[in-house]
Amino acid sequence: MDNWFNEAEVIHSYTRQQAIADGVLVDVSEMAEEAGFLIPVAITAAINAEVVTPSNEAIEALGQSYPGRLWDVLWMLHLAIHEATSRDDPRQLNFMVMVSEIDGMREVELKAVCAPNDDASPCITIMFPYED
Repeated sequence: MDNWFNEAEVIHSYTRQQAIADGVLVDVSEMAEEAGFLIPVAITAAINAEVVTPSNEAIEALGQSYPGRLWDVLWMLHLAIHEATSRDDPRQLNFMVMVSEIDGMREVELKAVCAPNDDASPCITIMFPYED
């Protein structure tokens, strides 16, 4: 049976590079490489705003920083990958990160998806579990 998509006209596509340029994704590959990742890594704008970017109060009172929080996210994913079993889906992995806030620690569930980049090479996107 032929795949009827073979003859289909592409009406619209939205590339990963366009998403990065638009701010929908934030490329964090440079720090990810320091954490041991060998492929490009990006986070969603929601993760960037709600998890990685500390509030002014958290910066002043707790010494939180953007690089420190980003490192925490990347390192916890790194550990989760190494702890994953062969039964786990190799394309998707949920993991937890603890975030320091003025009112205490907050546990946040994140999801990492490994999928093809624009050139079909592998890349990772970190997002909330409800994001695609």
